[in-house]
Amino acid sequence: MASSAVNYAKENQQRFLGELKDLLRIPSISTAPEHKDDVRRAAEFCAANLRAIGMENVEIIPTKGHPLIYADWLHAAGKPTVLCYAHYDVQPPDPLNEWLSPPFEPTERNNNIYARGAVDDKGQLWMELKALESLMKGHGGKLPLNVKIILEGEEEVGGESIAAYVRKEKAKLKADFALVCDTELFAPNLPTLCVGLRGLVYTEIEAYGAKTDLHSGMYGGAAPNPFFALIEIISKLKDSKGHVLIPGFYKGLKAPSKDELKAWKRLPFNEEHYRKTEVGSKVLTGEPGYSVLYRTWARPTLEVHGMPGGFTAAGAKTVIPAKAAAKVSMRMVPNQDPDDILKKYTKYVAKLTPKGIETKIKVYSKGPACVVATNNRFIKAATEAMHEVFKKDTVFIRSGGSIPIVTDFQDVLKIPSVMMGFGLPDDNLHAPNEKFHIPNFYRGIESIIQFFEKLGE
Repeated sequence: MASSAVNYAKENQQRFLGELKDLLRIPSISTAPEHKDDVRRAAEFCAANLRAIGMENVEIIPTKGHPLIYADWLHAAGKPTVLCYAHYDVQPPDPLNEWLSPPFEPTERNNNIYARGAVDDKGQLWMELKALESLMKGHGGKLPLNVKIILEGEEEVGGESIAAYVRKEKAKLKADFALVCDTELFAPNLPTLCVGLRGLVYTEIEAYGAKTDLHSGMYGGAAPNPFFALIEIISKLKDSKGHVLIPGFYKGLKAPSKDELKAWKRLPFNEEHYRKTEVGSKVLTGEPGYSVLYRTWARPTLEVHGMPGGFTAAGAKTVIPAKAAAKVSMRMVPNQDPDDILKKYTKYVAKLTPKGIETKIKVYSKGPACVVATNNRFIKAATEAMHEVFKKDTVFIRSGGSIPIVTDFQDVLKIPSVMMGFGLPDDNLHAPNEKFHIPNFYRGIESIIQFFEKLGE
């Protein structure tokens, strides 16, 4: 029998969706200084709703960047405490000409809601708030467990403020586990918990040659070219099979267990479909001997993202640039230490740097991988709740991406995270025509309600 909280959620679906649309209309693009006020407006919108649904101690916390929001409700004596996390900032909507409807005018088509931030992460943030509202209403103004909430507005720009806040406010944020709604289902109608993330070290190699840009006719053949230096360095970071050549890079890394590999084999994954529709390339690349899921979830990688420098406008200009750069990142798996990897990489880049060139390495972000144990009562309750909503067994997956806050919760607060997300692989997060499947929005709310009720029993 559905609980009265679930019934309340079902009765209020249209209103919940309408409120989400209001939040989606706010262009809270965290990377764009001209949207600073919009980011603040989105924070105020969330804080006002937290107050309205009966959460206590709601505060908007100013930071060097965009504000954090904290709220709690702590009157469930003897019950566990959850720390709910989500983010209200969004990616820029470019390229605008590829959107079928304006990115900040939420539009319903074929049972999806289309808008920037729909699935990443406003739709999922709103699921958390609406689950709490439904629980309050269904339980006579009380919650079945203790709740603390931390929402941020900088997830899409590195999350520095929340990382500092978590370190500073360990006691205030103390909880038994965290709920993170910022992931996806492995396939439509398949209840999914993400239990592993890769770590990340993101760097920029800066290469300097001559003291100023030079004419390639007059100086070509005598002056060093920083682009060739970078090409030479990058070509030696990885071989043609995708194997990273930094000495000691793979030392001691932890492979997935036999059980995990077996479970991945059972997932509904079609490599050809993935190549054609998700990647859209002629062939898939990467280390031979590993499946696609193994390569993207549990093997470390090295990628180049862009090479700023020199002349890039239309037409020709014969210039040997004085400096050039390459943005290079590495994804890491459990037991790889980001500081150690960065040290080995820096040393190797220095060794590969050709004569006449000086290189420097800038670090934009770094954080370790994390794998959540699946044998705790929080994962167990989440698994059961999703099973009840979807009427199917919940699968455990990993993600190739990184959610730095999950690592902070693990290392700083010493709590496991339940990564319960309701996006779909084709929801276009970070791309034009981002969407959220409306039934998944409702199922997300119901799953969180049932999850919290189970833990409060």
